[in-house]
Amino acid sequence: MIEEKIVYKSAPRYAGFWMRFWAYLVDLLMVFSINGVLLIPLKFMNEGSPIEIGFWTLNLIISSIVFYLYFLLMTKFFQQTLGKMIFGLRVIREDREALRWSDLIFREVVGRFIHRVFPITILLYLFVAFTPQKEGIHDMVGNTRVIAE
Repeated sequence: MIEEKIVYKSAPRYAGFWMRFWAYLVDLLMVFSINGVLLIPLKFMNEGSPIEIGFWTLNLIISSIVFYLYFLLMTKFFQQTLGKMIFGLRVIREDREALRWSDLIFREVVGRFIHRVFPITILLYLFVAFTPQKEGIHDMVGNTRVIAE
């Protein structure tokens, strides 16, 4: 497979905290909408009671899979989620090469998982407001940046 290098005529303009925040809220709305459609049939199973699988419920498992797949697949195939599309933001690699699966798994799955499992780490999103290239911890780990187009 031929790797593409994204060429910019000038230095990219990095997306700040608030633009990324609003884009994330739009993305959450999309994920909640998708989950709503997918999970409605489960209300008619098991007499309306949650289907438990060990410590978790089937609803939690499906909604988590949808959450991570939404961010992973949208970013891999479009370099942006619907929220980022609306606000004119795009995810790029730090070295401007094409996004790789390994970059995105660290950024979208591992990074988001850590933020969801350890709620105190949500404060690490504030790094976006104070770093020169507006990167969060998940951007640093995934070697990615979010730019405004």
